[in-house]
Amino acid sequence: MVQLYNLHPFGSQQVVPCKLEPERFCGGGRDALFVAAGCKVEAFAVAGQELCQPRCAFSTLGRVLRLAYSEAGISNEISQLESDDFVICQKPLELLGEKSEQSGLSVTLESTGLADEKKYSHFQHLLYRRFAPDISSYVLSDDIKLHSLQLLPIYQTDSLTSDGKNLSQEKELLSLFCFFSLPHVGYLYMVVKSVELMSVYQYPEKSQQAVLTPQFLHVITSNNLQCFTVRCSAAAAREEDPYMDTTLKACPPVSMDVCALRIQLFIGLKAICHFKNHIILLTKADPEAIPERRQSPKRLLSRKDTSVKIKIPPVAEAGWNLYIVNTISPVQLYKEMIDYSNTYKTVKTQSCIHLLSEAHLLVRAALMDASQLEPGEKAELLEAFKESCGHLGDCYSRLDSQHSHLTLPYYKMSGLSMAEVLARMDWTVEDGLQKYERGLIFYINHSLYENLDEELSEELAAKVVQMFYVAEPKQVPHILCSPSMKNINPLTAMSYLRKLDTSGFSSILVTLTKAAVALKMGDLDMHRNEMKSHSEMKLVCGFILEPRLLIQQRKGQIVPTELALHLKETQPGLLVASVLGLQKNNKIGIEEADSFFKMLCAKDEDTTPQLLVDFWEAQLVACLPDVVLQELFFKLTSQYIWRLSKRQPPDTTPLRTSEDLINACSHYGLIYPWVHILISSDSLADKNYTEDLSKLQSLICGPSFDIASIIPFLEPLSEDTIAGLSVHVLCRTRLKEYEQCIDILLERCPEAVIPYANHELKEENRTLWWKKLLPELCRRIKCGGEKYQLYLSSLKETLSIIAVELELKDFMNVLPEDGTAAFFLPYLLYCSRKKSLT
Repeated sequence: MVQLYNLHPFGSQQVVPCKLEPERFCGGGRDALFVAAGCKVEAFAVAGQELCQPRCAFSTLGRVLRLAYSEAGISNEISQLESDDFVICQKPLELLGEKSEQSGLSVTLESTGLADEKKYSHFQHLLYRRFAPDISSYVLSDDIKLHSLQLLPIYQTDSLTSDGKNLSQEKELLSLFCFFSLPHVGYLYMVVKSVELMSVYQYPEKSQQAVLTPQFLHVITSNNLQCFTVRCSAAAAREEDPYMDTTLKACPPVSMDVCALRIQLFIGLKAICHFKNHIILLTKADPEAIPERRQSPKRLLSRKDTSVKIKIPPVAEAGWNLYIVNTISPVQLYKEMIDYSNTYKTVKTQSCIHLLSEAHLLVRAALMDASQLEPGEKAELLEAFKESCGHLGDCYSRLDSQHSHLTLPYYKMSGLSMAEVLARMDWTVEDGLQKYERGLIFYINHSLYENLDEELSEELAAKVVQMFYVAEPKQVPHILCSPSMKNINPLTAMSYLRKLDTSGFSSILVTLTKAAVALKMGDLDMHRNEMKSHSEMKLVCGFILEPRLLIQQRKGQIVPTELALHLKETQPGLLVASVLGLQKNNKIGIEEADSFFKMLCAKDEDTTPQLLVDFWEAQLVACLPDVVLQELFFKLTSQYIWRLSKRQPPDTTPLRTSEDLINACSHYGLIYPWVHILISSDSLADKNYTEDLSKLQSLICGPSFDIASIIPFLEPLSEDTIAGLSVHVLCRTRLKEYEQCIDILLERCPEAVIPYANHELKEENRTLWWKKLLPELCRRIKCGGEKYQLYLSSLKETLSIIAVELELKDFMNVLPEDGTAAFFLPYLLYCSRKKSLT
C-alpha cells in the first residue's frame, strides 16, 4: 500500500488567459506555453511567479491533433499502447529486452523516401506486457485502457566537485525510463543496460492521465491532482558512480516503496502536462454542477480573478479553465520533509528513514541537472544534500539492523567530522546501562581505521574507548592505536586495558598496547616487563595484528610512533623483524617501509641510515616473493659503494655481519679465496669499513647478482685502493675478462695471481695458464725490478701446473725459446715421467 504524506509540493497557481477552450497544450523552450484549439495555436510567456502573459498566436492549415515541442534537430515519436478488446482474454505476460521480440507483434517503419534514411533510423524492442482485465467486476472498456506512455531520459549536464564547481558542460545520458499506466495502477521501468521494473503505483481512485518527471509522478483523476515520489535519481546515481553502494557512498535503494506526497482537490480535471517547474492542468466541469460547489477559502483561482477581460459566453466561462500550478523549489520541499521527519525522531522505526530517504532523493534528482539551477540554488542544494546525508547517518546509527552499515557512507557524504558526529549522539544512560547500536560502532571503528587527520579531544576519546569496551571489547587495543585517539589520557587507556586482562581477555595485542601506553606514562619498568612477557616471534605477530603500534599516517605521511622510536634504541632487531613481518603480510609497501626507517632515524631522502640497510639485508635473507630482487641488490650495492668511496662508517652497529649473511642467505656467496689474499695486502683500520667491503664482495660472488647492472656505479670506487681494486677485479672476473684481470693482478698484487688462476682458470679457461699467464710472467722476469722474486715464484708454480696439464711435446712448444734450459729441465723431466708414475 502506498503511504500518504500530507506535504505541499505545489505552490502558487494562476489561470492561463486562453481565448478558446484548449484541446491540446504543451510547454517548450525557456518559458513558453503553447495552447491549441481547432486550427489556432496561442503562445504564452511563463516566467516564475509572474502572471502568464500572451506572447503571440498563429493559425495552422488544419485542426491540431497533436502538439509537441522538441529542441532543434531532435524529434521523438512514440506510439500509444492500446489494449485488446476481446471477450476471451489471454493470460498476463511480460517480456523484457530482446525477449520482447517473441511477442509476435510486427513493427514496420514507414519510409521517408530519403536516400540515407537507414543511417538515422533505428528500431529496438524494449518490453512487451499483456494485461488481462478483471472481468469478474464487469468493468467498462475505459477501465482497462492503457494511457500516458512516456520515455524519460535523465541527463547529467555537468559534474560537480565538492566545492560545487563544474567540471564539464557536456550533456551525458545517464538513464532512460519508461512509464505507462492503467486506470488504477502505473508501471515504471528502467531501460539502460537491461529492462527492469522499478516501481508499481497503486492509485486510490481511477486515473485519467499521468506525467513523469525526474522528481515526481503527477497523476490526475476526475477531482484530484496526486503527486507520487519516483526512484529515477536513485537508479541514475548507480549508473553514474561506480563507488555507489560501497563504504564511500550510498543512496536509497531503487526498490524502496514509493509514497504519495500530496493529493490535492481539483474539480473536473481532464488533462495534464509538465513543463520545468510548472504543472499545466485543464479542468472542465458540468456547468449545471457548478453552483453546488462548496466555497472554500483555498479554492482555486477562477478566470474571473485575472486582470485579463475576455468576452466569452458565461456558460463557457464557467465550464473550463487552464491552470499553471508552480511546484515549490526542491530545497523548500526538502525542508518541509525534514520537519515532518522530526515527528519520528525519537522512535526507532523505518518511517523516519523512509521519509529522509525521499528527501535525499529529491535533492539528488535536482542536482542531476545542475545546469537548470542558479549558482545560489546549486550551493543551497549541495548544502541540503550534505545535511540529508547527516540525517540518514543519524538514523542508521541508532538502528541495530542489517542496514546499520550504511551509517558509514552517509556520514562520509555529509562532510561531518568524527567529533561532530559524536556530538550528535545521545549519551544518556537508561536503567544504569549504556547501549550502543551497531551502526554507530561500525562508523567509529571504520573511521578510526582510516587514518583520518582528526584528533579527538581527551573527553571524546574517553567516550569512544568506553563505548568500545561496552560494545566490542576486542577492538579496544586497536582503537587506542588510532592517531585520532592521540589525546586520550594514558591512565584512562591503561585502566581499560587492565580491565581486559582481569576479564580474561589476554592477548599479545593487549600486551603491546600496554607497553606503548606505559611509554607515554613514562613508566619504563612497566614497559620492559610487558615486552619481556612474550617471545620475539610473538611480539612480531602482535605488530602484524596492529601495525599502528609502530607506524601511523598523518596528513598523508608515514610517522613512526613513540614505541617505534624506543625500539630503535633498545631492540632494533625486533623492530626490523616486525617491519619485515608487516611487509610479508602486505601491511606496508616497499616504499612506505623505506620512508618509515628514514623518518625513524631522522634522515633526509638522500641519506640512508644503517637500520634501513639492515632492513634491506633482512629482506634478502627472508627471500620475499614480492620484492624485486635486482632492485634490492641495487639499493644495497649502491649503499655499500657510497660508504666505501666516502670511507663513511654506518651510523649504528649493523645487525648482521658479512659472515652472518653468507650463512643465512643464498644470495650472499662465499668470497673467493684469492680476494682474501688481495685484501690482506692492505691493512684496513676500520672494522665497519671491512664489513661493508665483505658484504659487497659477497653479493658479487653470489649466484643471483646481475654484474652488468653494477658496472656504471663503480666509478666512485677507485681502483687506486685495494678495496676498490678487489671489487673491480671481481666484477671483471664475473664478466669473464680473465686476461685483463691477470694483467691487473700481476701489476698490483702478484702474490694473488696464482690463487686467482687456481680458482678461475678451469675447464675451458685452463689454456690461459700457458697462453696468457706463462708468457706474461716470463716477460716480466726478463724486465727484472723489485717484484722479480714474486714473479719468479709465480712462474715456478705456473710451470708445475702446466707440466701436469700438458703432454711433453705440447709443454716444450709453450716454453720460451730464449729460456735457460737448466731452469726448465726439472719440469720437463716431471712431464716426461708422469705417465710412468700414473
